[in-house]
Amino acid sequence: MSLESILHSATGWPGLAIIFAYSFLIAFVLPGPSEVVLAAPLDLPLPAWASLTSVMLVSAVGKTAGSVLAFHIGQEVKRSGPVTRLLERSRFDVLEWSERTAVTIARRYGYVGLTLALCVPFFPDTISIYAFAVLEDDYPKFVLATFLGSLGRLVVTIGVVGGVLTFV
Repeated sequence: MSLESILHSATGWPGLAIIFAYSFLIAFVLPGPSEVVLAAPLDLPLPAWASLTSVMLVSAVGKTAGSVLAFHIGQEVKRSGPVTRLLERSRFDVLEWSERTAVTIARRYGYVGLTLALCVPFFPDTISIYAFAVLEDDYPKFVLATFLGSLGRLVVTIGVVGGVLTFV
C-alpha cells in the first residue's frame, strides 16, 4: 500500500498525523504532489472550513519540518568536498542546473523567490528546497519561506480547483 493511498483513506484525528508525515516526506525525499492532502477524507468533528484549515496548517508544518531536515543536509553537503565533486562529475550536472536556477531566483528574489516557487501547484518543490538548502544558510528565513510557500501552494490549489469547478 502506497503512502498516497494511505493518505486517501486517512480519517479522523489520526489522519492529521498521516498528513503531517506525508508532507514531511514530500519535502524531504518523496517526489509527489503535496496538494493531495486536500483530498484526505478526514471527517473531523469540525466545521468544513476549520477542517480544511487544520489540514492546510498541519501539512505546511510537516512540509516545513521536512524542509528543515533537507536544509540541514544541504548545509552538510556544502561542507563535503567528495559529495560536491561526485555531483560535479555526474552525467547529469545536477549541481550546475540546481545552482543556476536557484542562484538566479535567490539573487533576484531571495527567500521571497523560494516562497513564490513553492506556491506553484503540482510543480515538484523538492528541487527548490534542496537547491536553496545548499546555497543559503539562514535557518529562520528558510523556515518562514517554506512554511508560507507550502501554505500558499494549498491556497492557490484551492483557488484554481474552485475556479475550474465554477466553470464546469
